[in-house]
Amino acid sequence: MPVADPVDPVGRDPRALGDDLLASPARCPVVHTSGGEVLVTGHTEVVEVATDPRRYSSRASTHLQLPNGLDGADHARYRGLVDAYLAPGVVEKHAADFHRIARAVIGEHDLGGTVDAVQGPGISFAVRAMTAWLGWPGDLEPRLIAWVRENVAATRSGDRDRTAAVAADFDDIIAGVIEPRMADPTAFDDVTARLVHDTSLGRPLEPAEIVSVLRNWTGGDLSSMALCIGVVVAALAADEALQDRLRRGVSEAEFTAVIDELLRLDDPFVSNRRVTTCPVTLGGVEVPAGQRVRIHWTAANRDPEAFGTPDAFDPDANAGHNLVWGIGPHACPGRPLSMLELRAFVTELLAAATVRPSSEAGVRATHPINGWISRPVVLEPR
Repeated sequence: MPVADPVDPVGRDPRALGDDLLASPARCPVVHTSGGEVLVTGHTEVVEVATDPRRYSSRASTHLQLPNGLDGADHARYRGLVDAYLAPGVVEKHAADFHRIARAVIGEHDLGGTVDAVQGPGISFAVRAMTAWLGWPGDLEPRLIAWVRENVAATRSGDRDRTAAVAADFDDIIAGVIEPRMADPTAFDDVTARLVHDTSLGRPLEPAEIVSVLRNWTGGDLSSMALCIGVVVAALAADEALQDRLRRGVSEAEFTAVIDELLRLDDPFVSNRRVTTCPVTLGGVEVPAGQRVRIHWTAANRDPEAFGTPDAFDPDANAGHNLVWGIGPHACPGRPLSMLELRAFVTELLAAATVRPSSEAGVRATHPINGWISRPVVLEPR
């Protein structure tokens, strides 16, 4: 049954909020928020929403969002275009670049001292790996790092004018990258150029479509990759046996299972929006048509009904219920790329150093972001 009063998630740790709402006996998998949304935290209910685009539409924004903001055949068409760039066999050719970037980034920091895993190597690696994949110029790095930090701060602030300004700044960055590629089709041979001249839909993409796809690939992912690195490095610092296990070398499947489980425990991908297309009953709550619904992945990934003891690290037992990368037609197409980047970073980090906890306190994110804003660790050179 829902709580009687609306829940205000602002300023809350998303993990703690979800844990409170899903604790027995007062379990509340579907609640109203003070902002007028319906917040869905239960694992079963989240899966129901995410896998039923007929009743829970992704057309929840007034802005063009490709492919995330589409449903049905429209979504399938653009998703097919995006998947062609993000298939495992396609992104795998960038593995050596990601390892090289990881070695360089880690080498720029003080091995033997305290390093902020997020604000230091996390952000630097996220930006360099993404720009290398897309073929963007390296001199954009300082501007992109500044943008990542401002994007996180603006998102946490809830100030719509501030978030709008951040979005406009990123669109300006994208415009500066695509304009020369549109002007001279033969001057560039990179992922961005191929997207600019993509005709797989039977026609060239409109400039607004190109910007939307690139925003989807980069805007959120730059922040998310830094946050993922913070979560993973924090977990490794607390578990030297796990470091040794990964350092000895594991299969791709085992590495993926470990990283997926670490991210499940402290999921940086907090939420996605939907809107109901008809009246529904969800988790015992009557929800009208046209209601804004927010899927809370972080909470669902810690639901005791799905995971028993949510804080227990058990990659094999929990893999079948893990929702870190989503589920349904909008499951994250960038998972192969993100996992390739994370494997490169973790492998090179553990080759260079043993990660130990720092006496310096970190800073936790709050809704609508999860993970660590700042996470100091000690890197002891090997």
